[in-house]
Amino acid sequence: QVQLVESGGGLVQTGGSLRLSCAASGRTFSASAMAWFRQAPGKEREFVAAINWNVINTAYGDSMKGRFTISRDNAKNTLYLQMNSLKPEDTAVYYCAARRYNTVYSTTPRDYDYWGQGTQVTVSS
Repeated sequence: QVQLVESGGGLVQTGGSLRLSCAASGRTFSASAMAWFRQAPGKEREFVAAINWNVINTAYGDSMKGRFTISRDNAKNTLYLQMNSLKPEDTAVYYCAARRYNTVYSTTPRDYDYWGQGTQVTVSS
């Protein structure tokens, strides 16, 4: 059974940092694109960052550029999101996602086949 399990969320003050992890099991995702999305109460799921299988090509949502960094360790089957300079508007549930066969990332949630259960990030002002 394929599972994506996020961790690392929590409560942080404005300007603080958090590092999210997403551990995959059940199959290897070394040849799959992976991504982070987030969803705040009453809002649609929003693209945060994505990374190709080759670890080289990445993409970020406009409000995350320069503050967030996505990375992956294919040997550990794990995806990461380093979040710096956090703002109250970053408060949301953060989800990791993976494509089943595609090596190229997408910024659209419906293009992803596997999802984690989410981890809450709360940034206090």
